[in-house]
Amino acid sequence: MATNPMQRKARNSFLLGMFVMLIITGLVIAFLVLQLTNMKKEENQEKLSMTTVYTLSQDVKSGQVITNDMYVEQEVNRNTVPSNATSDLSIIENYSLKDKEGNDVTTEYASDGTATLYLQRDGEKLELHEEEAQPGTYYVGDEDDKEYVELTTVPLVAKVDLKANTVITTDLIAKGDDVTTDDTRKQEYNMLVLPTDLTTGDYIDIRLLLPSGVDYIVVSKKEVTIPDIAGVPSTDTISVNLTEGETLLLSNAIVEAYKVTGAKLYVNRYTEPGMQQAAGTTYPVNQDVMALINSNPNIVEEARTALYARYNVDQRNNVVNSALSQAGDQADTNLQQKMEESITNSQTSRQDYLEGLTATTTTDTSATGTTNTTNTTN
Repeated sequence: MATNPMQRKARNSFLLGMFVMLIITGLVIAFLVLQLTNMKKEENQEKLSMTTVYTLSQDVKSGQVITNDMYVEQEVNRNTVPSNATSDLSIIENYSLKDKEGNDVTTEYASDGTATLYLQRDGEKLELHEEEAQPGTYYVGDEDDKEYVELTTVPLVAKVDLKANTVITTDLIAKGDDVTTDDTRKQEYNMLVLPTDLTTGDYIDIRLLLPSGVDYIVVSKKEVTIPDIAGVPSTDTISVNLTEGETLLLSNAIVEAYKVTGAKLYVNRYTEPGMQQAAGTTYPVNQDVMALINSNPNIVEEARTALYARYNVDQRNNVVNSALSQAGDQADTNLQQKMEESITNSQTSRQDYLEGLTATTTTDTSATGTTNTTNTTN
């Protein structure tokens, strides 16, 4: 049947429109397919560029042992992390503290910074206790029922102070250098002049300063523990692990400091113990002092007691006045007086520092308690 020109024109227009629509639809589909292909390609490239790294879950001090609970695994773009970032768990595991069965040792910290080790075994968290008579030997249980635990002896330590979420790199960690020998014992000393802000976990040298200006290193790079007395950190006492040789060397220095007027036995702290090597001992044993120790074993305890009395703030005035009254030479008197003033200032500053810490802790506790009470009421 013949069609008039108007119908033919309308049909052609319709067919042309359909053709144009098909072309546009095809172009849109082709564009979407191209976009999806590009997105898939970028996604694959992004997956290929991802790498596994380990980051810290908490702040860590320089020289501090890093246990397994202190790091977490993360997937990040390799372009955003250093090339030496630790991505191999075995690097960490080879240094991590474990027992011989492979159970992890974790660390928990009290508000005063005191660290407690726990053994994670069979779903239980068992506190590790260290034998007082044999540092480096650990057990679980109580004094009447001890189960000794053999730990790996190569811990991972931080070279510098690190913040939480820091990516662990091979330049930031090191193998621990603390080796516990059979003759290592924990020793307490209360006759040393301490830095104002010394805290548990710091690394120190113990030095002897003589009136001549010679300054000897007696004991090098030891980790300090500040004992608590009735829940308050001691102002004048520290604990360190020493070998038998180090104990004898320090005993010699204690007696010499006691005998030499104006001598000062003091503690010097490392700034970055994870990176700094032990300074090394420079103190030469005084043969006269050693002979005195051998002839009178009680002299070491006498010297320790006398030095504590000399350095103790409460007794200082009487000791200094007594010593000054016996001094005949004005130069020696001035030297002794200045040394005693230096020691007094050091101990007074440390006392103020610890009292400030206690006050801050008390204020924080009170503020927390007030907040909790308000929330409960609401």
